[in-house]
Amino acid sequence: MTDDQRPTTKDYKVISHIVLMTPRAALSLDERSAFIDAFERAVRDIPMVKAVRVGRRVTHGAGYEQVAPAATYLAVIDFEDLADLQAYLRHPAHEDLGARFGQSLRSALVYDFEVGGLEELRRWRVD
Repeated sequence: MTDDQRPTTKDYKVISHIVLMTPRAALSLDERSAFIDAFERAVRDIPMVKAVRVGRRVTHGAGYEQVAPAATYLAVIDFEDLADLQAYLRHPAHEDLGARFGQSLRSALVYDFEVGGLEELRRWRVD
């Protein structure tokens, strides 16, 4: 791929709310469904959500898998800015999700990142 064929992300920035999670082993089908429903409701009904991606962990024998924190699933929720993330966290639909979160998960790691394109790497030199 030549440089002029690469997708550009210049001036593209979002706040990404990243959740790595593992459900409780004894989670019933009804509890699992209630958690999924609450998640879908939150990302659908809260207007500040810009994009959502979810996935299941893939392991393939890479060395880093041995030291990585245990997590089965990932959710990445993007927001225009920090104010939108904070409004999402205060929204009533997120309160329901938060309650289900605590009931449904064995473990979770949650992080918020300002995300942009490759030009963000240059900022590391001055931060």
